[in-house]
Amino acid sequence: MRMVATDLDGTIVGADGAVSARTVAALQACQDAGVLVVYVTGRPVRWMAEVVEQTGHSGIALCGNGAVVYDLAAEQVVTARTLSPEVAVEVADRLRASMSDAQFAVETLAGFRLEPGFQPHWDDAFRPFPEGDLGQLLADDPGLLKLLCRSESRLADDMLARAIQALDGLAAPTHSNPRDCLLEVSALGVGKASALAELAAEHGIDPADVVAFGDMPNDLDMLAWAGRGYAMDGGHADVLAVAQHVAPPIHEDGVAQVLESLLAP
Repeated sequence: MRMVATDLDGTIVGADGAVSARTVAALQACQDAGVLVVYVTGRPVRWMAEVVEQTGHSGIALCGNGAVVYDLAAEQVVTARTLSPEVAVEVADRLRASMSDAQFAVETLAGFRLEPGFQPHWDDAFRPFPEGDLGQLLADDPGLLKLLCRSESRLADDMLARAIQALDGLAAPTHSNPRDCLLEVSALGVGKASALAELAAEHGIDPADVVAFGDMPNDLDMLAWAGRGYAMDGGHADVLAVAQHVAPPIHEDGVAQVLESLLAP
C-alpha cells in the first residue's frame, strides 16, 4: 500500500459532518508510514476547510469528482479540467428534453452560480449567489468545473439513467446521493479515476499499490481502477455490486478498520 484514496461524505464524513477520531488516527498512521493519503470527493473546494480542520490533513485533494487538483495547505487550485460553455449549454438542452423541469447551477473557478429556479439543498444555500439563465452564468467563461442539474420530480438514479443515454459522447454524468434529485456533469473524460491515475503516475505509484474507499456512483470508476477498491457497507447498490471488497459501514469506522488491518505487521 503506497496510496490511500478516500471519498469523504458517507465514507469518512458522517451525516453530522464529523470525522471520527479513530479515522483521523488511521489516516495519520498511513502518512506516518509513508503512504500518500488523498481525499477524492465530489465536494467543491469551498467545502474542504471543515474537513482539513477536523483531520489536519494538508496534502492534495481531488475535488469536483476529479475536475480539480487542490492544494489543501496553500488553499490553491493546482490544475482544473473544465467543461466549455458551449458543451454545457448543449448538455442542458439535452437534459431539458429528457426532464422538462430540469434547472441548472454551476460550480466554477469563480464560485457557485445558479438559475433562479434551482433550489440548493445544502447548508450554505442562504448565501447570495449570482443568478441568471445558463448562458448568462457562463458568458464570462468562468471555468466550469461541474454542471449541476436538479429535477424535483425524480430521484438521482432515474436522472442518471436518462443522462447516460442523453449525454453519450458529450459529457460525463454521475451522482452522489440516491435520495436527492441532483445530477452532476463534468467534462468528458473527467472522473475520480482519471484524476487519481494522473496523481499516482506523478508519484510513481502503480494502481496495484492504491487502496480506495467510496460509497456512491461517482466512486465507481475509482474503485475499479484501484488495486484494492472498498465499497462501504450501506453504500449504493451499484457500488456494492462491483466492488472488489466491502468495508464496514461508516458508523463503525469502516475505513479505519481496514487501514488498521493493512498497516498491522
